Amino acid sequence: MKFNTGSSTNQNPLLAGKEAAAQAKKGIEQIKMAFAYASCDYDLDAMLAGISEEMPGIPVIGNTSFTGVITPEGYISSGQGFVGMMTCGGTDVTVGVAAVAKTAGAYEDGMTVAKRAMEKAGKTTPPDYFYMAVPSGEEEFFLKGITKVIGRVPFFGGSAADNTIAGNWKLYTEKGVFADGIAVAFFYTEKPMVNKFTGAYRESGKVGIITKVENNRTLKEIDGMPALKKYAEWKNIDVESVKGGDLLVNSITSPLGVKDRLGDLVAIRHPMNGNDDYSISVGNNLAEGTAILLMAGSVDELIASTGETLKQLKASMKNPAAFHLVHCGGRRAGIGDRIEEVYAAIKDAAGDIPFIVEFTFGEYGFEADGLNTCGGLMLSFTGFES
Repeated sequence: MKFNTGSSTNQNPLLAGKEAAAQAKKGIEQIKMAFAYASCDYDLDAMLAGISEEMPGIPVIGNTSFTGVITPEGYISSGQGFVGMMTCGGTDVTVGVAAVAKTAGAYEDGMTVAKRAMEKAGKTTPPDYFYMAVPSGEEEFFLKGITKVIGRVPFFGGSAADNTIAGNWKLYTEKGVFADGIAVAFFYTEKPMVNKFTGAYRESGKVGIITKVENNRTLKEIDGMPALKKYAEWKNIDVESVKGGDLLVNSITSPLGVKDRLGDLVAIRHPMNGNDDYSISVGNNLAEGTAILLMAGSVDELIASTGETLKQLKASMKNPAAFHLVHCGGRRAGIGDRIEEVYAAIKDAAGDIPFIVEFTFGEYGFEADGLNTCGGLMLSFTGFES
């Protein structure tokens, strides 16, 4: 497989799509698909039309990204819009791209899109690995639907984001744009994919048992105590200081986490809101009777972890052809105007290997011998072998 990247900040979305695609297609024969991540401020249908003019008939998949993207050329962002792309081509890969605007429900739509992706690839068997993009909210149920059809297949990806957490995120393929639903790319190839999925936070040593959850994502109690009060107790702060949206920002450097059954992965759970009843709204599903940990990490550590994680990924590969890097938008917000340091760390680790970074409101990946997992405030760094 071979890959290339392109980008544009042209305020005209059609021209931006053409410019990014013209760069990304250079040197790639038999392009099989393209990832595209763009600003929610664009007319995305016009952007997709521009991409199609440059790459007619090529499947495109992607979503809106929080504030920008990163490619080998740098951090790409503009108040008038941005788009970053990465093409994948070669004779040694077949890709089926499919999408379903939400209709029957997340689980059912997951099953439907899996069947369509196999059909698009001209296959009747599960892929070697797959990419998924959905909006934040029901990631785990979309994934369960896919798994029902194809079984346990490694995956990667992230949830669509906007610039202000206002619900303006979008998903899209070359067929069109939609706000709620699922898009996938099924990859059939003998070339391996390697994923490094981590929050890169430290365990604080403070841990409790989840004793009450409502509607999958409202953490009511830890150790029988209202969850927000337990969180404040762990941090030795006034519980009123993390009421409402203040918790979202406060917890970027001190989120919660749950370990997988083997202890190899801590899936981060981002506290999103401190509710009036002292419960906590979180960004992913939780289960009663399981342990939850207070995690810790400084902004310096969030920045350093990007280069360190990519170096770890690269060291685990034989001959990397490209890197697809999903970086949490919440981490991006916490990093703020130091984002150029993230670019420098990633570029140093990647060297001359092409890469693209999107900023998401949910991240997906796995660890060896573990199940596919959804999390928040995480890095899902994926490498493709050439």
